[in-house]
Amino acid sequence: MYPLDCIDAFRIPTREEVYILDIIPFTSGPATISSDQKLSVFNPLSLKTGPTTDLVTNHGNITCARAFDAANSVVCTAGENGTISLWDLRQDVRQAQVSRFTTEGQVPVLSVACSNTGFSVVAGTELQNHQASIIIWDVRSTSAPKLHYKEVHSDDVTELNFHPNDHNILLSGSTDGLVNICDTRITDEDEVVIQTFNHDSSIHHAAFLNDTELFAISHDERLALYDMSEGYEKGAATTDFGDMRAVLGCQYIANIFAKANGAGAVIGAGAHEQQAFELIHLTKGDSWALDRGNSVGLPGAHSEEIVRSFCFYDEAQMVFSAGEDGFIKAWRANA
Repeated sequence: MYPLDCIDAFRIPTREEVYILDIIPFTSGPATISSDQKLSVFNPLSLKTGPTTDLVTNHGNITCARAFDAANSVVCTAGENGTISLWDLRQDVRQAQVSRFTTEGQVPVLSVACSNTGFSVVAGTELQNHQASIIIWDVRSTSAPKLHYKEVHSDDVTELNFHPNDHNILLSGSTDGLVNICDTRITDEDEVVIQTFNHDSSIHHAAFLNDTELFAISHDERLALYDMSEGYEKGAATTDFGDMRAVLGCQYIANIFAKANGAGAVIGAGAHEQQAFELIHLTKGDSWALDRGNSVGLPGAHSEEIVRSFCFYDEAQMVFSAGEDGFIKAWRANA
C-alpha cells in the first residue's frame, strides 16, 4: 500500500455533531453536503480557509446531491420533505437556486441523478403507501414531472445513475435487491425496464463501469459485477466478489467510482476501528480483479469516524475525503 499525506483540512465549526454526507466533485474543486443542511463549495488548494460558498438548503433533512454540470458548478440537492433543488453556484447566493421540484405528496427523496445533455433531473423516493417512485423532470419546462414510474421497484429507491454515453438509459437500485436498467424514452411501466439484475440484497450503490458493465454493492457489503451485453445470462453476475469485508479485511465500502479514462474503477474501503481508509483499484484485463499491490492508503483517515465520501482529481494527483467527524481533507503523495 502506498500512503498519501494529509496536506489540508477543514472541520465544520460547530458544537453539535455534524456529518459531511457526500462530496460533489466539480471541475473547479469539491463541494459538500452536510447534516447541518448546508451545501458548501471549497477552494481545492485551501480547504483550511473554509467554504468559498455556503448555502443553507431547505429539504427538511438533506439526503443526496449530484452534479448537474460539473464543469459549470451546477448541482442538484434533495431531501426528506420531497423537494429537489437545482443550484447554479456561479450566481450570488440569493439567486443560486434556479429550479425547485416537489414529489407528489412530498414523499422523501433518497437518491438523485442528473443529465445536463438530456436536461433531466431524476429523483428516487422512499417507499410510502406501498409505492416507491422514480420521477423525471425536464429542467427546461414547468415544475410538473415529465415521467413518473411507480412500479419499477417495490421498496426504497436508493441509487440512480445515467448511462455514461446515453442520457436515455437510467440505472436504478433499491432495497428490494434489484438493479434495473430503464429506457426513459418508454412511458409504459410494463416496458420501461429493459434489463434486471437481482443482487439479492439491499442496494447501497450501483453504477455503470463502462458502456455495458456495471457494479452493485449492497448494504451488507456484497460486491458483484454485471453485463448488459447479449451473450451473458440475463440477470446473473459476471463476477461475484462476495462480502468485501472478508475479501479486503475492511469494515465498510464507502463507494466505488469508475475511472474517467475507462481504466477500471476505484473502491473506497474503510476500517474505522483501525483509523484506516484505502483506495483499491478494480482493474479490467481478461477479467476484473482487485489490485491490492497498488492500493493507496489515507493514514489516520477520519480517526474512528466513518468516511462517507471520497473523490480523486487525477491531473492534480489529489484525493479528497469527508466523514462523520465533520472534516473534509485533502491528500497527496509526498507532500
